[in-house]
Amino acid sequence: MRLGVLDVGSNTIHLQVMDAHPGARPTPATNFKVELRLTEHLNDAGEISQEGILLLHEAIKGAVEHARDSATEEILAFATSAVRDAKNGPEIIKSINKEFAIDLQIMSGDEEARMTFLAVRRWLGWSAGRLLVLDIGGGSLEIAIGDDEHPDATISLPLGAARLTRDFLKGDPFSSKSIKALEIYVDEVLKDTLPYEIKVHSADHFVATSKTFRTLARIAANSDSAKKLQTKNLLTLVPKLGEMSNKERAELPGVSSSRAGQILAGGIVARAILEKLQIAEVEICPWALREGLVLRWLDWMER
Repeated sequence: MRLGVLDVGSNTIHLQVMDAHPGARPTPATNFKVELRLTEHLNDAGEISQEGILLLHEAIKGAVEHARDSATEEILAFATSAVRDAKNGPEIIKSINKEFAIDLQIMSGDEEARMTFLAVRRWLGWSAGRLLVLDIGGGSLEIAIGDDEHPDATISLPLGAARLTRDFLKGDPFSSKSIKALEIYVDEVLKDTLPYEIKVHSADHFVATSKTFRTLARIAANSDSAKKLQTKNLLTLVPKLGEMSNKERAELPGVSSSRAGQILAGGIVARAILEKLQIAEVEICPWALREGLVLRWLDWMER
């Protein structure tokens, strides 16, 4: 059957249309994407602004029309950190569902981690052993650890690349003072909040998903096909990113102009969590949250 997965994220409104059925891997058919960066539309009251709401409705209208034009039988729609954390998030969800006749749901950070973990497990298989999975999004960092398809422990932290760039980094190039403040904040959050099960993970296989990790791997290897990211490379790469302007970062492999400002914050989070968990290298997995949601939905359909 043909499914549409609508991901209302902190950076992007992304519809991925997939052909899928139980027992088979989901196959991408077509997609629709709008770079909206909802985190930039949060006001001082912690609400998404009216301008942001209007842009969000326009993006979802385009996604729903694309889904219908692509003959999707079902739209699985979810919103992550930006809408989840916005004080007017529930009102926005209600309005969208009424206008477009879809069932957009807010997904918790722990559920994000669980769905992503499932996708990685199915991609790598049981031979990968005990997995530790990391995902840096626009609004949050998700971590999951486990031996099976359901992780033993998960956590979602407010360490997304877009959120941190907005809250901390100033200037172009960014000021050394603002970079240092961000580094201290990330270290403090990781020090105070990581659960014991993740700190003493004893994992066999370390995996990273998300555009942030993929981009960092491409920059470090100077290759669009990079499949691994080493911590030692981040130790030299992150300071270099901090010295660059947005224009210079946009000229790096895999870095779009819209994401050039965020990649430093993403690199700081990646470096900090890999060092904190004493991980020397992560494998980049092409499957993540959207694939995990499709796989779980197919599992439910078989029951």
